[in-house]
Amino acid sequence: MDRSHKNILTLILLLVITSFGYSQTQDSYEYNSEFTWGINKNSAGGLIGGFTFKKARRLNERLFETYGLEIMNVKNPQEVRVQSLQTGNFFTLGKSNYLFTFRLQYGRDLILFTKAPQQGIEIKAVLALGPSIGIVAPYYIERSTGSIFNTVTEQYDPDNPNHTYDRILGTGYLFEGLGDSKIQLGGNIKFGFNFELGVVKSQVTGFEVGVLVDAYFKEVILMPKAPNHSVFPTVYFTLFYGSRK
Repeated sequence: MDRSHKNILTLILLLVITSFGYSQTQDSYEYNSEFTWGINKNSAGGLIGGFTFKKARRLNERLFETYGLEIMNVKNPQEVRVQSLQTGNFFTLGKSNYLFTFRLQYGRDLILFTKAPQQGIEIKAVLALGPSIGIVAPYYIERSTGSIFNTVTEQYDPDNPNHTYDRILGTGYLFEGLGDSKIQLGGNIKFGFNFELGVVKSQVTGFEVGVLVDAYFKEVILMPKAPNHSVFPTVYFTLFYGSRK
């Protein structure tokens, strides 16, 4: 486990321990359903890992049934952005494919501590699993053909003698080659803790931290010359906002 994984796991434990100490259990308030959306940061993504959407419905006093969707960009752990020697534009050397994943999730949220209407923190334990639909899209680079004023864009190929570091000018256009994508099927499971901090009963504001495993039926080739994987374990942090009633 690398240092970033250890730091996030340590943060998760500290948040759980701290929140147990400050949560309020008196004067609780009831709600029957909520819808939230969030921005995700995880150890297998970039600055922004992706976006999450979740619908929850109360089953009993402490348990919610949940339906979720996560849209993420998954990266190979060895991906490093570098600058072109000729243009200064950034690109990922050695990358041949993107992996965009749509994770459908069904699960349960268990209330551990209920907050008072305008104070404290509501804490839930979160468990969800479901299918993953991976879209493997070609990663295009722009290269020179002898002059920076005469260029072509094409999928990066480590065996192409024209795709050397000194000849790459940057990445291709946004969504270029998306029509040539391939589908990878798999599944995902996650466990985490949800911390709701809002002070308005009809609104939800907070964060969720936990671990998630995304697995596919076959290896996903993101960087042909680097180790590739079919299983992507991650730790994640999600800021969310929503409404409840």
